[in-house]
Amino acid sequence: MGKIDLTQVPIKSGTIYPPPYDAEVKGRSSLRLGDAGGLTQFGVNVVILAPGAKSSLRHWHLHEEEFVMIIQGSCTMVQDAGPTIMQTGDCAAFLAGDPDGHQFINHTDTEARFLVVGTKAKTETASYSDVDLQVHQSGGVNRFTYKDGTDWKGPRCA
Repeated sequence: MGKIDLTQVPIKSGTIYPPPYDAEVKGRSSLRLGDAGGLTQFGVNVVILAPGAKSSLRHWHLHEEEFVMIIQGSCTMVQDAGPTIMQTGDCAAFLAGDPDGHQFINHTDTEARFLVVGTKAKTETASYSDVDLQVHQSGGVNRFTYKDGTDWKGPRCA
């Protein structure tokens, strides 16, 4: 493949999250660089966070590993231990199966960008730390369940 022409990589926005969680990531978009380069064994994305935007619900992956490097601006990484300010050049790694969920939030008034490199498992389960939700991915199909494995029908009342 060689050099990827960034002017030809579409900006992807939106989410697979069901309502009401889809609204949690308003202001997040990405460049799917790995897809643009034809990569099949791992993903490479640049995530773009507008001021106030979140990268995701706080989550962790059962089978996939992720590496993140802040490439523009500043954002806050949130994990079980609390928030960590991440500046340009800072990196983080997330091991498969580690239930310490993570997310990035742009608390600044300027755009932030980070590079994400992650493995692509044939099947994957992501669990969301702060809500009763999981997604099971297989063959390009996303199936949402509660953490007990029953089909997701919307947020449960507390």
